[in-house]
Amino acid sequence: MPISDLLRKLGQYLPPDEVALVERAYQYAERAHANQRRKSGEPYITHPLAVTGILAGWQLDAQALAAAMLHDVLEDTLANKEELAREFDNIVADLVDAVSKLNQLDFSSREEAQAETFSKMVLAMARDVRVILIKLADRFHNMQTLGSMSLASRRRIARETRDIYAPVAQRLGLYALRQSLLDLSFQHLNPHRHRVFSNTIETIRAARSDTVDGVLSLLRERLAQQPQLNAEVSARERTVYSAYNKMREKHIRLQQVMESCGVLVLADSRNACYAVLGALHEIYKPLPGRFRDYIAIPKANGYQALHTTLFGPDSMPIDVHICTHDMNLIAENGVAAYWMYRSGSDLAHLAETQQNTRRWLKGLLEMQTEEGDSREFVENIKRDLFPEEIYVFTPKGRIMVLPRGATVLDFAYSIHTDVGNRCTGARVDHEIMPLRTVLKNGRQVEVLTDADAQPMPAWLSFVVTGKARSAIRHHLKNQQQQTSVVLGERLLKHGLTIFKLNAEKITPEQWQAFSETQGVKTVTDLFTDIGRGKKLPFTVAQTFAQWLRGNQPLPEPHRGKRLPLMVAQTFARWLHGEERWHGKKLQLRDSDSDVLRYAPCCRPLPNDPIVGWLRPGQGLEVHIRDCATLKQHATQQGEWIEMAWPDTSQTLFLSEVRSWAPDRQGLLADQASVIAEAGANILQVNIERPQGQALLAMQFQIEVRDRQQLADVLRGLRRVAGVKKVQRVKA
Repeated sequence: MPISDLLRKLGQYLPPDEVALVERAYQYAERAHANQRRKSGEPYITHPLAVTGILAGWQLDAQALAAAMLHDVLEDTLANKEELAREFDNIVADLVDAVSKLNQLDFSSREEAQAETFSKMVLAMARDVRVILIKLADRFHNMQTLGSMSLASRRRIARETRDIYAPVAQRLGLYALRQSLLDLSFQHLNPHRHRVFSNTIETIRAARSDTVDGVLSLLRERLAQQPQLNAEVSARERTVYSAYNKMREKHIRLQQVMESCGVLVLADSRNACYAVLGALHEIYKPLPGRFRDYIAIPKANGYQALHTTLFGPDSMPIDVHICTHDMNLIAENGVAAYWMYRSGSDLAHLAETQQNTRRWLKGLLEMQTEEGDSREFVENIKRDLFPEEIYVFTPKGRIMVLPRGATVLDFAYSIHTDVGNRCTGARVDHEIMPLRTVLKNGRQVEVLTDADAQPMPAWLSFVVTGKARSAIRHHLKNQQQQTSVVLGERLLKHGLTIFKLNAEKITPEQWQAFSETQGVKTVTDLFTDIGRGKKLPFTVAQTFAQWLRGNQPLPEPHRGKRLPLMVAQTFARWLHGEERWHGKKLQLRDSDSDVLRYAPCCRPLPNDPIVGWLRPGQGLEVHIRDCATLKQHATQQGEWIEMAWPDTSQTLFLSEVRSWAPDRQGLLADQASVIAEAGANILQVNIERPQGQALLAMQFQIEVRDRQQLADVLRGLRRVAGVKKVQRVKA
């Protein structure tokens, strides 16, 4: 579109001073891109001009249009944001910056750069939805001109468009744009298939055009007999991609997909829509189970219409959508309809659509804040952009829209993060249901909470919404961080006792000054590094003791080096029972399980004598004192700490027991019954017959509270008829 045509089009809905702003932005962009050309060989200015023309079709305001004209100058020219703010204004400069790629940063991969770009765009569009409209228009024109790119680039851009930008367009209610993006993506990802489908669809349409025309004529004629409805009837054509996608999802042939006839009926009011529905059902019989009322319950993106399927001539299904002109404007243009709305009676629904969009963007912003990794954030966005939705109700009748497959816990997080974090279950249609219950359309859900409840790692295995996953992961990271700080502080103070130092007598100023010598900013950071195994407490305590006594900063501590030989030899003798270890035991706490690891080689249980092995970069690992694996590594890198169990514990621990017995009917059931009677929980059973042996070996992985309960299990198994041998499994 030439600039003269664009300015003329803008003059139809913008005042002259705002049209002049867009013209000035064009002149600036033309100068900035003067020596640049696109891959196709066209002058570069043709791209921002086309993007601005797309937004003009949505009748966006002058600031957004100016930003669209300038959207590539920060990325591809010497212009900077401050200069744009001086030449135009801060809003235009912010919009341009928000859609610019992060090419000035050093990313480890293209995927990371794309994730960071999208992450930044979400942050900006949460403040101003025009950002995403500019970005979508930019992507649409790039997809229209993708033919000049290399095959690899075409496929990468088309896949990204299909997976991210088309679902975003749908979520914002930009149905027409979404269809075009999907069709263009399909064309570049599967060019041969797209060409074959296009030709076949045209052939099918031509063959049945007389039948479709007859249906449309009959509907127009019969609806015209009720002039108060003022109904307009038109055909709805299925795109190539939608036909292909339905064929793939339903596992049917293309001819079956194209059997149906799509019809759009526009009426003057909501009441008229329902009257039209009744009139159509008198002309053709409706197919049972194919009616949807999205007027009473709109979709999350603001879409409203009545859907019904009629039994047409020659058994042809007729898919009919009925809505008002205002509803159709929103259905086609979504949030962009806000700028197109000059008059109309459904302003309340438009305001609700805008509010829903802002609520969704706010949710993205919260998710982004909680996610540490941009790539994880983008993956969560993909999970959230489901094409299918369910509608459930709060006890007060509020409609909540969730993706299909959402659980009670997803519902709780959709209300508020704090509600999700404290959720213990829910009443679904007045029946108490667990957190993992998958919700269905129309259910009423009342969340049950407990002030002492906290998110569990297992929750991540069944939630489906990005918001829930981000909130759970964020809480667990914070919880682990706090536990690392507490454990690190205890480990360091325990290490200081070896050097006869009382940590309570060390001043805050001394803690801070020493922490800075260790390359961290705060004492908390120092404790965190020790708790996570990045620094070894003995070496840090040794350095701290020397620093305190000499009052002189020392060089970096012995990170990752072996313990002094004398200490290692003493510990090795202690492990083998040849010498008493002179040191105070460090008592475990239940909360430590978040940051330490119980060694799978020996699976220690409460009341076992235990020792902690702290290896550089791997954190604390707890072993039984006589563990064979630990003895093999007694002089390896790391530090060893004699430990003690807490006086009481609520934690369940994994253990394994093995039994040998001749095979007989009911053997497994008898042993499982004994384990259950002892109060233990069976997680897994492995059964094998060792080669050359007559006995059957059964290995049970169980959960127990302590060594005493395990002893009860072992005694019970020995009493089972036929069992010859029972033992606790250790490495």
